[in-house]
Amino acid sequence: MKRIYVNEKWCLGCRLCEYYCAFAETGKKNMALALKDVKINPRIRVESHEDINFAVNCRHCDEPLCVKSCITGALSVTDGVVKINSERCVECYTCILVCPFGAIVPSDSGVLKKCELCLDIIEGSPACVKGCPNNAIVYESTLVQKGQG
Repeated sequence: MKRIYVNEKWCLGCRLCEYYCAFAETGKKNMALALKDVKINPRIRVESHEDINFAVNCRHCDEPLCVKSCITGALSVTDGVVKINSERCVECYTCILVCPFGAIVPSDSGVLKKCELCLDIIEGSPACVKGCPNNAIVYESTLVQKGQG
């Protein structure tokens, strides 16, 4: 299972990951045209605290509280990825309350929105990883991250 990891030491706080994420959702070929005059609502966001920048994104937990707390079963785990079935979501936002990382947000329509690793959008690495100019965001196996691979 691959996951997104962020190295805070390398994060510049440029927020390009946010723009690449929002752009990937549009399905268009030109970022400038796709996002011109659009208030973006990405699935990843950069937070800053003192001199540290870090990305807030879904960790695709091994035992996700959001999935366990979903009253309609709109959240599920498929191949290690926490996914949303927007047709089942009733916008109770219980999952937002229980996520320890703050990685689930309402979309513009009110239904949930979170990182799903761009698996249904693009090939290869997620858009935020491809767009990070400093390689602070990586997409790698959980075994490598834990030092087991």
